[in-house]
Amino acid sequence: MTTIRLTAAQAMVRWLSVQMTEEGERFIEGVWAIFGHGNVAGLGEALQGIGDALPTWRGQNEQTMAHAAIAYAKAKKRRRAMAVTSSIGPGATNMVTAAALAHVNRLPVLLIPGDVFANRRPDPVLQQIEDFDDGTVSANDCFRPVVRYFDRITRPEHLLTCLPRALAVMTDPANCGPVCLAFCQDVQAEAYDYPETFFEPKVWRIRRPEPDPREVEEVAGQIRAARAPVIVSGGGTLYS
Repeated sequence: MTTIRLTAAQAMVRWLSVQMTEEGERFIEGVWAIFGHGNVAGLGEALQGIGDALPTWRGQNEQTMAHAAIAYAKAKKRRRAMAVTSSIGPGATNMVTAAALAHVNRLPVLLIPGDVFANRRPDPVLQQIEDFDDGTVSANDCFRPVVRYFDRITRPEHLLTCLPRALAVMTDPANCGPVCLAFCQDVQAEAYDYPETFFEPKVWRIRRPEPDPREVEEVAGQIRAARAPVIVSGGGTLYS
């Protein structure tokens, strides 16, 4: 098996840049970013290196970046999305409200907040929320109730499984919603020999399940029998 040696952050952005729609466009259009402790040395370097293959946009605060990503996904009828990266601590928690909005509206957005050092030697670091009672907890655990899929990347090889899982959630018509990949800051810069096949372009085809004929007939019967039927048709109809 042929491999390529990359840092985990370089591998993440390279993989995201080749995840395609059926129309031949990137599913993740680009990355909104505010850099600081937790994401500047790893993801910052990787995004600089990949350039226009996965564009980076600088926001003014984390919450509005995430809301912009949500608006993009909604305008694109969930067929494309954006990623958002922040520093650890307040930068990450600023995105929790936006994550909740995306969750309740089943809209895809990829949140990549910086996380603690996996090796735990620098503890705490600037802006990191201190918790001396549980070494497995960080500020990013706030995302767990308001995302569809949560993972903490503590090893560079975790990308081989967590990234496909993340995109599978974001492209699923029923389970669609926000994803949080809390990315340990030392792991972002850790090198690993990734299989070259991992970076081959992949087309994500969004399923369109047919409605149950019996349910359709039942609803049609109710409409026919109603004196003044009212149909409330929301996002599901638009996405379909």
